[in-house]
Amino acid sequence: MENKGNFLAGLAIMVGLICVALSIPKAVNVLNSSKRTVSVRGLCEKEVPADKVIWPLQYSIAGDDLTALYAKMESNNADIKAFLKAGGIDESEITTSKPDISDIFTQEYGGNNRRFRYVVKATTTVSTNKVDKVLALMDNQSDLIRKGITLDSGWDSRPTFSFEGLNTIKPEMIEEATKNARASAQKFADDSGSRLGKIRNATQGYFTIDDRDSNTPQIKRVRVVTNVDYSLKN
Repeated sequence: MENKGNFLAGLAIMVGLICVALSIPKAVNVLNSSKRTVSVRGLCEKEVPADKVIWPLQYSIAGDDLTALYAKMESNNADIKAFLKAGGIDESEITTSKPDISDIFTQEYGGNNRRFRYVVKATTTVSTNKVDKVLALMDNQSDLIRKGITLDSGWDSRPTFSFEGLNTIKPEMIEEATKNARASAQKFADDSGSRLGKIRNATQGYFTIDDRDSNTPQIKRVRVVTNVDYSLKN
């Protein structure tokens, strides 16, 4: 009886091990199925007009009489301010900086190679959201030239255009980027014979704002990329 009992117990254990072994592949398949995902990116780009501009109007005058140079500078600054106001720029949007005066007699190198002793550099800066008016004024700089004012054209005197209305377009751009991501994921699921499941993870990328090109800095390109992981089902 004891031997028969041991045999039955061993048989029961063996049957149990066989059942467990048969169930393992199915469990693994279920586990792998639950982990099947597809990672996609959704892009959204939008061109927008700049809504703010900072325009430094700089010019330089030279001479030997510093008092006369100051008088000329004040006259030029008054003409520049009148030019800006006539173009629709408010007084509060105009700032006149302290002039930069160079005395070449005090310079250690190259001081005797210049014709005049003093060089005065003056800057009047416009900061406004009236981008269209500033663009029109930039096209009409000949009005200042007629008054003997020639504006500098160096890098530090170029206007800076920016877009500050990002928060107003963020929601729609994120929505569009997410739609594009889902479309890519759906295409992958269709091609692989799967069904697209829920979002498992999503990360919003950084927004970037750049000039559309070097010739039109007043037009900006706003860009965002979202990263989304979707589950896949058989």
